[in-house]
Amino acid sequence: LHAWYSQSLQSPRMDLCHVPAVREKGWYLALMAPNVKGPNYAWLDPSRLYCHPQGLQDCVADLLQPFQGDPIDMVAGIDAMGFILGAAAAAVLRKGFLAIRKAGHLCVQTLTQPYTDYSGREKVMEVRTDAISPGLRILLVDQWVETGGTMRAAIQLVERLGGVVAGVAAICIEDSEGGRWIQERYKCTHCVPPRLQPRFDRHQ
Repeated sequence: LHAWYSQSLQSPRMDLCHVPAVREKGWYLALMAPNVKGPNYAWLDPSRLYCHPQGLQDCVADLLQPFQGDPIDMVAGIDAMGFILGAAAAAVLRKGFLAIRKAGHLCVQTLTQPYTDYSGREKVMEVRTDAISPGLRILLVDQWVETGGTMRAAIQLVERLGGVVAGVAAICIEDSEGGRWIQERYKCTHCVPPRLQPRFDRHQ
């Protein structure tokens, strides 16, 4: 399996029809494409995974499995790639979906939260104030948690409005200071098998 991961990550093309005979948790990680454009870009592009029908289904199923039976009222996805996984998770759970946006896009009353993203840039996130009522249990979803700054800002927005973070889900939660802070305080799930986590933490 390790060799298949390594070979697939280097492949420039993707077979949308191929499904492994044995689908272990995380098999779809090999569908992600490595960075070929240099240091100004993320080291890995998960969006190729979303093009694979079975890969996307299994990824969402793995993210939701730890929350089976948990009370979840709404799913919130973080701008922008968290919208994909978040909306897919909401559809499976048959719950509503809330978009947590980068500031400046919503024409309604919002609550804002400044944060520093994985690249060190200062940004502001916002959420509409009429969607979260006190006690509402929200599953937060993003594509990736690297330094944890973006996810932590989303957590702060939910809690400032009186919502409860029912959990945090992402394809990968890196073993960074911010990633550990989140995992120590909230129920979390991600798709990277333990044996591969060190490689993801080192961006290999």
